[in-house]
Amino acid sequence: MAITSAQKSAIEDIINVLLAATPSRGKRQLAGMFLELVDRSDWPQYYEIIPEPRCINGVRANVEKNRYKDPLNAYTDLSLVFWNALFYNEPGSQIASDAETLKNILVTEWQKRTVLPSPRLSPPPASPQKVHKAFASAQPHQDQPAAAVAKSDPSANSKSAPSHLASSPEMDVDVNDMSPEPEGQSEEAGMGSVAGDGEGDSETIIRQLEQSLPRWDGFGDSGWMSEINKDRLLDLVVAIKSHKDIVGNRLAVALEAVPEEPAYPLLSYQSHLSLKIVEGRVRSGNYESAKAFDLDMARLFEKARRWHEPCTEPYGHVLLLQRLYQALTSSSPPSGPPYTSTTNFASVRAGPGTARPLHSADAEGVPGVTTFRVSSKDRTFVEEVHYKGWSIRLADWLHLSNPDDPSRPIVGQVFKCWLSEDPAKKGQPGVTVCWYYRPEQTFHPAQTLFMEKEVFKTSHFADHPVEDVIEKIACQFTARHIRGRPRPPFWYPGWPLYVCHSRYNDRERLFVKIKNWSSCIPEEVRKKEEFMPIYAFERLVYPPKVASPFVGKNAVKGPGGIGEPVEKAEGEKIEGGGTGRKRTKRNNNAATAEGNSSSTAAIAGATGSSATLARPAAVPPYYSQTQQQAAQTQKAHGTATGADAKDRTMLTAAGNLSVPPVVDKLPPETTKHFDRSPETNELLWFSAPPLNVARPPAVKHSLSYLHFLARKRKEMDKSESNAGADTADEAMDVDDSGAEGSHRSPDRAMAKKLRGTVPPTVTEMMKAALDAVTGQSER
Repeated sequence: MAITSAQKSAIEDIINVLLAATPSRGKRQLAGMFLELVDRSDWPQYYEIIPEPRCINGVRANVEKNRYKDPLNAYTDLSLVFWNALFYNEPGSQIASDAETLKNILVTEWQKRTVLPSPRLSPPPASPQKVHKAFASAQPHQDQPAAAVAKSDPSANSKSAPSHLASSPEMDVDVNDMSPEPEGQSEEAGMGSVAGDGEGDSETIIRQLEQSLPRWDGFGDSGWMSEINKDRLLDLVVAIKSHKDIVGNRLAVALEAVPEEPAYPLLSYQSHLSLKIVEGRVRSGNYESAKAFDLDMARLFEKARRWHEPCTEPYGHVLLLQRLYQALTSSSPPSGPPYTSTTNFASVRAGPGTARPLHSADAEGVPGVTTFRVSSKDRTFVEEVHYKGWSIRLADWLHLSNPDDPSRPIVGQVFKCWLSEDPAKKGQPGVTVCWYYRPEQTFHPAQTLFMEKEVFKTSHFADHPVEDVIEKIACQFTARHIRGRPRPPFWYPGWPLYVCHSRYNDRERLFVKIKNWSSCIPEEVRKKEEFMPIYAFERLVYPPKVASPFVGKNAVKGPGGIGEPVEKAEGEKIEGGGTGRKRTKRNNNAATAEGNSSSTAAIAGATGSSATLARPAAVPPYYSQTQQQAAQTQKAHGTATGADAKDRTMLTAAGNLSVPPVVDKLPPETTKHFDRSPETNELLWFSAPPLNVARPPAVKHSLSYLHFLARKRKEMDKSESNAGADTADEAMDVDDSGAEGSHRSPDRAMAKKLRGTVPPTVTEMMKAALDAVTGQSER
């Protein structure tokens, strides 16, 4: 929504207060150092360190020209003036002191005006404090410019940003470890921290970042319809307005449902527009050129795409009408009216899930639609092509018309731009695109979870004329998607944004985690460090997970479905080249899986048991490396393995996840209170507290009874020792036993007999009585 006149007046008043601010002693203008930009030739280092330079005069000019669509965008630019100065200049310097004073004045004056929304008190995402992951305690720079602010083009910043900037990470696109925190990296290192800063949930963090990002300027000047008769313009409007589907439903109802006023704040324009307004302008002859009419129609379709929910029926009707309009304005329009098409006016005969490659042996699907490589036949490759105001270049992401389901446009990345050399289509532009499948276009188990807006890279390439292009979009690899949003011109707020984590092999119905993202993009941009840099979040933000589109009450019908991978014999040839891979067969029998699977260890913190646990039959690919490391750790400590050990790891309980879990490390202040395993040094962590059951008291005896037992043991020990001595005496007197045996005292014989007799205890007597009773009953 655009800034109101009251809000604009309030912002201008705040700027005037900043300009009039003076120190407590003297009449020096505090804002004098922040009015203009830093001289780039004198201070080139400044533009390398500050990602988003700003100045007060630049912000004031933008306010006067109504370039801000949200008051908070103006506040963000004003605050960046002072946050940039605080970061670049030495703490305690005159510039830093003035910046701190003016920043406080800005917050105070903004909060006084009720017509303005609540301001953000922390540094904005584009500030150097957040980008460099440092705040006011950062090391000062040796050189200081005369002014501490500047302004530059965001696209230029993405190229000149230094390698340590978190918002534009100079990391290899080859991301081998998809865990949120790579091994050996602290929580505060890298581009984000697992621990949040307490400023809100993930949606708030995303919204705050996107509100501070540059807006799309709208359609360009190239690729528009050539001049035609003005009567033809009315024919185009009537064709769109009256087009019906095969059942007889008029599809223009979806366009007419869009309000005339600009209800969506991220549109490329903010004027009133509708199909009725366009028709009125055509009938009144208000369009001076066919380009002006073509631009209004492009904006109308843009507005309708943002108004309707993607993948819904009205959304599909809008995309079908847009494709019909682009077919009617092409060099070879369809015959009609009425206009009919078995492919919803798309140029390809089948879409993802039903299309099959050239020379396919599959009995299902439509063969000959795609290929497994980029073709160079009958075409001339070019750097870019233009269509309806879009400049389409290599590695751009596009929505393309889907012949099977218009509500789910094809997601693809441009691998080549070309001009046709075919005599029938001489000079017509087109693109070769690599298709990405949606979850509903794949076969997967019913319990599979997907990230929101997740797509999967495939090996299908298709040639599309530019008339198939719906709009430009963006797609990020997971490692960057959780850390930030792409910088312009790769993406703008309001554009559709997808995330990709895996490849999909539709021949074997397999999902394979992408370990090397550079292998998925065109070769020409693999080595470019500036390819799709990002603005960083305040912390890692994970997309929500959703269930399979084929499960639940809102289940959809698609070319995909619920199913398991197709097993191919080792060495068996498959489409697209290659042979079947050797894989362990799936076994649903838990006992067999436990007996035959290799042993592995529980992940750190999952269990306190020192025994190595059996590995499940199917381990999610995200954790295979973690499990191997844990198994090696336990093997080094000499832990034993057992085939009958039950797998109690968190990995088995989680099942086959499609995204990495959110992993939070316990701080040392917490872990120091818990015990660790002496074998592996892992924290002993349990999933639940102990049961709240009273333990039975141990058996207790009286002191008199304990004294009796002690005396009894003492007498028994003494009798055993005496009996041993007597046995020795008898052995020595064997020869004269007859002579001396008659002279032995009867008292001595009685004493020997008494020493070997001990009175029974109470327990012994009760046991004897019980045995006697039991014996009589058995008789």
